[in-house]
Amino acid sequence: MQSGLVMYEEEFNRISALLQRLKVDASAKIVFLVDKNGQQIAGAGEIDKIDATSLASLTAGNVAATDGLAKLIGEKEFSILFHEGRKDNIHISIVGQRLILVVIFDERSSLGLVRLRVRKATGEVERILVDMDAKAASGGPADVESPFAEITDDDIDALFSE
Repeated sequence: MQSGLVMYEEEFNRISALLQRLKVDASAKIVFLVDKNGQQIAGAGEIDKIDATSLASLTAGNVAATDGLAKLIGEKEFSILFHEGRKDNIHISIVGQRLILVVIFDERSSLGLVRLRVRKATGEVERILVDMDAKAASGGPADVESPFAEITDDDIDALFSE
């Protein structure tokens, strides 16, 4: 697993739009993307009605625990998890071995529809991840210069010698 995820505004906007489209296409209540450390990356839907921070970290913990179960029985991982409740259901899938895509839906949708739409969205997120990795490897967007580029060693020395 890669330790850091470098996301630029363009990729964040692409992911946000993709999550919004997935929410609509899957008739979901909430869709969000989390890294495996439990940090929410982006989301769409009724996120303000839940404790998104707790849900993100618990989802990551759930995936980690399930990975342990998979290894115990000789599997690499379980790439899809599903929790069925009385009113709401949670569909969790691993994307690019780095991210977790969470879809919360109710009776207005079905597991089949969610799985179909998630499969398509997962491929799109993986393409965005490839683009992000390529951009990070090249040093980021060409038109963005570091805000520290004009600071010299003499400037730093002068700052601490005062």
